[in-house]
Amino acid sequence: MMKKLFLFFALLLSGCTGVPEGITVVDDFSLDRFLGTWYEVARIDNSFEKKLEQVSAKYTLANDGSVKVLNKGYDTNKNKWKTIEGRGVFIGDTHKGALKVSFFGPFYASYNVIELDKVGYRWAMVCGRDRSYFWILSREPEMDSELLKELVSHAKSFGFDMAHLHYLSTQP
Repeated sequence: MMKKLFLFFALLLSGCTGVPEGITVVDDFSLDRFLGTWYEVARIDNSFEKKLEQVSAKYTLANDGSVKVLNKGYDTNKNKWKTIEGRGVFIGDTHKGALKVSFFGPFYASYNVIELDKVGYRWAMVCGRDRSYFWILSREPEMDSELLKELVSHAKSFGFDMAHLHYLSTQP
């Protein structure tokens, strides 16, 4: 079922890369520092992640220079873990946070790092090609509530609809 949802998403967004109007990706992006495990703290809910909690993504460098992506989430409907593997590549300048990610062959979707803790790489805000895809990520499964409020406020100022923000649980 998860593969079908990701396939639907991939087909829907095939060739759909870019950044929402009025938003820029981060400069001075370091892939080496970004690699590792990130946890979803909040997201604008989307069809391919419905009913998934405790979502994480592990990014590692592939031999060809691309990024291996391993997404994992707990399906609360089926009471089991789901995983899917993908591949990410930069769109243009490798020092900008603009990548495209594919979970199914040639079908790519935008992965735009639009805000980032550049000192410690402890949190990030990511969006897709439009404002309907948005995530707040952290190196830890939970985030300080004041920082989270600040990031949500910042996202709202970018035009993201925070009324549809889903805060992820840390327990299945």
